[in-house]
Amino acid sequence: MKAWERYITSVQDAVQLTYDTQENNIIAAANAFAGCTKEGGIIYVFGTGHSHMIADDVFMRAGMLANICAIVDPCVAAMNEITKTYLVEKIPGLGSIIVNYHRIKAPDVLVAVSNSGNNAVTIDVASACREKDVKVIAITGAGYSDQLRTLHPSGKKLKDCADIVLDNKSLFGDATVEYEGFDMKVGAMSTSTFCYLLCASLTQAVEILVEQGFHPDVYMSADKNGAAENNAMLVDKYFYRIRNL
Repeated sequence: MKAWERYITSVQDAVQLTYDTQENNIIAAANAFAGCTKEGGIIYVFGTGHSHMIADDVFMRAGMLANICAIVDPCVAAMNEITKTYLVEKIPGLGSIIVNYHRIKAPDVLVAVSNSGNNAVTIDVASACREKDVKVIAITGAGYSDQLRTLHPSGKKLKDCADIVLDNKSLFGDATVEYEGFDMKVGAMSTSTFCYLLCASLTQAVEILVEQGFHPDVYMSADKNGAAENNAMLVDKYFYRIRNL
């Protein structure tokens, strides 16, 4: 197979593995999202480095719940000055500042995303939320994390600080494709399985709510009739509750 075929096959295999192994965790996460939504809470999604993209992917997005807040903090997100944010994400203590700034509290839910489950800021964010009785859902590579020494002084990894763990089954080192005569793997895959797991859980949450007779707030594609009115109403509803709307 060509490299592109091997890459797509590797991602498909990882997605299939999450399909085969994560049903109970997806349902648990979906129930947490549904309960949060029904009680008027906000679903916060946070990740440092490239993991911030998972938060972006579901925020103010067509077909997604409107009560989602992407915490994209420029001091730790790989948006700019990445050689600096790469170091800042390892500093203990910063996470609690982020949680307090967003005033996260029950019945809110936090989704903490980290492939390695190893960086101090994400662990701190998760720990600070649990101290406030906020349910924490970690999306992480559990097996990947097992091969690393945590960077947090508590000795904990992200999966140790969560109520529910969605395992993205990432390969150690993330990259997937090997080449003859080249000593490094190429082609990161974790983002794909992160997105599958989070979107699957949020989609299941909507089904749970509808079955309970609850009409959740969902953004529509701007190309559909009625979208402008629906989306403007939702922005007005959440504008003073979600800081980055």
